[in-house]
Parts: sequence; structure tokens; C-alpha cells
Amino acid sequence: MRVAAMAGLPMVSPNMAEQAPSLRDHVVTARPHRASRFGLSSVGGVMTLTMFHCALALALSLIATPAAARDIRPIEPVEIPPSVQQGIDMIYIDPEIAPAMRERDGLLKDLGLKEVPGAPVDLFLPVHPLYTELRRGLMRYRMDWAGLPQVEIDEGPTLKLGMTGDRVALLRERLGLPAGDRFDAALGAAVRKYQGVHGLKADGVAGAGTIASLNKGAEYYERLLLINLERARVLPRASERDRYILVDAGEARLYLYEDGKVRDSMKVIVGSAETPTPMMAALMRFASVNPYWNVPPDLVQTLIAPKVVANGLPYLEEREYEILSDWTEAAEIVDPASIDWATIAKDGTTMRFRRRPGPWNSMGRVKFMMPNDYGIYLHDTPDKSLFNAENRWISNGCVRVEDAERLATWLFGHMPQGGDPKVEHNVDLDRPVPVYITYMTAGVSGDGVTFRKDPYDRDPALIARLFDETETVIASN
Repeated sequence: MRVAAMAGLPMVSPNMAEQAPSLRDHVVTARPHRASRFGLSSVGGVMTLTMFHCALALALSLIATPAAARDIRPIEPVEIPPSVQQGIDMIYIDPEIAPAMRERDGLLKDLGLKEVPGAPVDLFLPVHPLYTELRRGLMRYRMDWAGLPQVEIDEGPTLKLGMTGDRVALLRERLGLPAGDRFDAALGAAVRKYQGVHGLKADGVAGAGTIASLNKGAEYYERLLLINLERARVLPRASERDRYILVDAGEARLYLYEDGKVRDSMKVIVGSAETPTPMMAALMRFASVNPYWNVPPDLVQTLIAPKVVANGLPYLEEREYEILSDWTEAAEIVDPASIDWATIAKDGTTMRFRRRPGPWNSMGRVKFMMPNDYGIYLHDTPDKSLFNAENRWISNGCVRVEDAERLATWLFGHMPQGGDPKVEHNVDLDRPVPVYITYMTAGVSGDGVTFRKDPYDRDPALIARLFDETETVIASN
């Protein structure tokens, strides 16, 4: 289901948190109306509060009233409030799975590490293995790239093997090669190595994208690694022995963890840039077999209503759509003949449209439900070809899984079955399984780190805002 979640856009949220009187108090009670500049929110549960003071500091944890039980969750998702700083803040729907941030922050303060960006936290406290790998990658990155001359290269034609000139000379200097003005094999190899690390096509040709990346400088990428370290720091500890699912929306991949190790992995399709999948954590409690698909309201207006206007009411029956009066559990079936379809195509509607279970249904055979106010869940899909595409950031916010039967078998020990294939049937897990959705734009490789694309275009704004704030704080002290 679509999530209306674009940080920075004017939205109305049912509950925002007032800035805590003292930011030393890591646990606060959420109060409505005023949003904090630090990104406090309690919609749907708990969320970390990320502070950058004298550098990228460590996140704090907020504990608010637990979200309601499954049967009274809103079917229609609420909007993520603009106070949530997506790309940094992790929203904890279920307080019991939020890391013990207050305890860890106190220990880090005692060790003198609390205000140190990229600190070796893993040497003193258990953290997620990804934190250790990224921290070591940051050290390697500094050794390999930070010491090179940070000269700027003018824009111009693509630089390739055999070319000469002043821009080639600058490129050689920037990559630490002997002085000269010829693009030779050694320069091509250096360009290719740089591209491989920085998430660019490793073709050994210095086009506009490679030059722009070089001109950002090593400090930019160090800061990007610090942001990714913060994202990794709020994930489960290495000592976590229970099962959990990690969805990386930045990589479009899902990992199944058990006894602190990855047991399986598969591709996923996540939200588009217009409808991004939020960073959040919630307990998966049940699966819906033969599920309905509740159609996002914008698709009702832009797709379904115009089709009915053009083709008549048979369009709905042929595709097994049904219409309900609203989004509550007590909603009643509405006769399509009683609806002004031209008005819906123009203005939208508050009625709920859903597609009946079946092979055509966008949910596939099963939905994996982690009740939350944002309408986010994992689900099957009938179109498996999309997982072979390079672009897997195309959903309305939910997470489509490559192999729903494999995931179900890991969760339940078998693929759960319903009764009537035309009726949605819920099957509870014996024990809820935590699901963590993160957004990593840097990963690890045998040579250190590898930067990835930033499909939601979050990183440049985060770096500019968070580190500019840091520098302002330092200058004022």
C-alpha cells in the first residue's frame, strides 16, 4: 500500500512529539502539536532521536505508548510526519524491539565515546556486525583516498585513453599518479578503481559523473560513511540470537538472521522515490493467505475511475474489484452503479477499493503483516520478472519479496494455507518476528567499502544539513 511519506512536505500527523525539556533525558512522553527540530515523533510507537553535536552523535531512543493491537489498526495508512528525518531516524512501532539506546549511550558517555563520530563502539559494546564492517571500511577508505590531493577538475569532455591536456593532468594529480598530461593505461586503471569503490560504472573513462564524484572530495564520502554508521548502529546487536528480518531499502534486498548470522537472502522491490519505504521496525505477527489488495486512493482516482468512465461498470467486475463505504472494519459494500465516477476521477474519494483474492491480485498468494499505522508490510507478487530489473525501487511503499514461499517456510516451517481461495485467511505466527527496514547507501566489500546509489536522494541533504549544523555548533563554542 502506498505511504504518503516525503519528509519536508507539509503534512498533518495525528500525533507529534514536543521537544523534550532536556535532551539528556533519552526517554520522553510524546505530546501533540509541536514538532521538534531534532525529529521527535511518536506516531505508531517509538522512534530514535538523532542528534549531531560536535559531529555525528549517537541516536537516542524515545519510548511512547505502544501501538494498538492488530484488530484496531487503521486500514488506510497515516502519513509519516515531517518531523521524522527519513534516512536517519528509525521509527520503532513496537517498543519491545527498540534497542536499549539509553543504557548504551550512558556507557558510551562513561567511556568518552559518545560524541565521537565513527567511534569503535563495537570494541566496547555489542552492535550489529555491519557497524564493525563499515567502521573498518571507513578506516580503509581514509587510508586509500583521503590522503590524495583534493584538487578540483573543471567540467568538460569525457576523458579517456590517449587524450592529453590540462584536465588530464589534474585528473592524474587527483588520483595520486605521477605528473603528466597523458591519459595512459595507469590512469585508466586508477579511474576504474575509483569508480568501483564510489558506485560508478567501472569503465575507466572519466565522464561527467566520475568528475562530479571526484570533485565532491573524500570528506564528502567520509561523512556519507558516518551517516551509514549511524544507520547501522540502531540495528540489532551482534549478540541477538532470536530470528529477525532485515530489509535494506537502499540495496533492495532482504536478509534473514538467526543466531546473529545471515541464514538466507533475497531480492525485494521497495518504494519509489515518490513513495519511499520508510526506515522502521515492527513485529511481524501473522500472514494473510489469499489476501485482498486495498488499492491506494491515488490509483483509484488516476487509474480505476477513468477506466470505468471509459469502459463502464464491467471493468470492475472483470477485474474483481469491490468497493466499501470507508476504511473501517465496519465498512459496507457499495453498489458501483450508485457512484459518480467522473467526480472520483476528478476529485478522488474516501471510499475503499479492494481487489478480491486471486492470481491477478497484486499481493500474490500471501501478505506478511507487521501491524503499523503506515500501511507497510511484505508481500508476494504475481510478476516475478520485475526482480530481474536493475531498478527495483518502484512500489508504492510496501516490500515485494522475490520468493514468498521460501520466506513463509523460514517463518512458519511451511507455506501456510487458507481455506476458500476467494477468502482472505489470517495465520498467526507462534512467536512474532522483528522486521527492521533500513536504508544503507554504503556497503562492504573485500577491498573496504562500496558506495551505492541513493535512490531516494536523501544523502546530499542530510550531509549538508547535519554537518553544517555541526560546524555551526563547533564555531560557536
